[in-house]
Amino acid sequence: MSAQKLDITRLGGQGDGIAETPQGQIFVPFTVPGDVITAAVEKSRGTLLAVLEPSPERVEPPCPHFGPDNDEAGCGGCALQHVANGTYETWKRGLVVSALEARGISAEVTPLVSCASGTRRRVVFAARRTDKGAILGFNRAQSHHIVAIDTCVVATDRINQGLPTIRRLATAVAVGKEAFRLSVLDAVPGLDIAVDAPFKLKEADRLRIITAVRTEPVAARLSFNGEILIEKQPPELEFGSVVVNPPPGGFVQASRAAEDVMGDLVTGHLKKSKRVVDLFSGSGTFALRLAQQSHVHAVEADGPSLNALDRAARRTLGLKPVSVEKRDLFRRPLMLAELKTYQGLVFDPPRAGAEVQVSDIARSTVKHIAAVSCNPTTLARDLEILIKGGYKITSVTPIDQFLWSSHVEVVALLERPKR
Repeated sequence: MSAQKLDITRLGGQGDGIAETPQGQIFVPFTVPGDVITAAVEKSRGTLLAVLEPSPERVEPPCPHFGPDNDEAGCGGCALQHVANGTYETWKRGLVVSALEARGISAEVTPLVSCASGTRRRVVFAARRTDKGAILGFNRAQSHHIVAIDTCVVATDRINQGLPTIRRLATAVAVGKEAFRLSVLDAVPGLDIAVDAPFKLKEADRLRIITAVRTEPVAARLSFNGEILIEKQPPELEFGSVVVNPPPGGFVQASRAAEDVMGDLVTGHLKKSKRVVDLFSGSGTFALRLAQQSHVHAVEADGPSLNALDRAARRTLGLKPVSVEKRDLFRRPLMLAELKTYQGLVFDPPRAGAEVQVSDIARSTVKHIAAVSCNPTTLARDLEILIKGGYKITSVTPIDQFLWSSHVEVVALLERPKR
């Protein structure tokens, strides 16, 4: 490892600054285009030692836990708090543009839809037992080291105010030495905490955890490895105007504001579709919004999520008919004959995308498609398949649901031209 003086020229795909050298590119976290720095360099990675000449695009991070300076910093939750907003938004939109261009797709990408700090309603914390209780925070980037936090500028006020509660409950849970995760959802009427741990609980542990949750007013439910230990009140979310009780640890869009933007784009695009199919429907983020205007068939592999969707639809007056189907779309995608009855379709798969399913959609007669993804690379691959099948992209909208990270949500709208 050697110390080198470097000029940072641009940001890479993960948010690291890039310096061009005779030996090749060097990636240095926590740097900004225009910075002149010294870094400890090993192969293609650099560790920032000093900023000799700061870029005009460098700003003061709003979070005390952000940065490479000491053990209390570099929590790994954010990568780009030090970058001026204009440069940051251009870079993040560029992730989508680059992914499309790599597939030869020419489409107009709208400006990035911003999301404010303090709006992240679902946060996944890391925790581990220590001699002084549980340490609660985030894993430092490319490390298993947990950096303890006492605030998170992207999370909602309720999650921040509940951090002492979450830490106390993590201490109650931490019966093993191994690290574990707590997915915390800000719902009505309180925090929904889902623990995912590599160790088991004894009956005495369960009773202790249940007692601890009962004494914490902000905690509504706690589950352990999918099992509900205590539910004081069922957590609630609103998908449009429909109230849903999400299952423990179930998929939820990270930001309510981002979800509303996505919902408006999808429902607006499919408003003339009498019958719509929602693939990878989850608990009904789109299906229950669409049911206010269309007959909806929701398909999802996760049984608890699908049950939550079904219960919400059944108890809500004024919706169009909603049917549900438990089905693994990776192993058994909807076939051409099954798709022919729908005029509209939305799909929101995991990061791996929906290549096999999209191959059947590309041959279908579905008129309007909304493609939602948190991975521009796999989305571009899926869009290329649809374009080759005759579909035309009408809009691509990047949404900054994952503020100050290298992740971006995208909604692409397509239609099949009249023949």
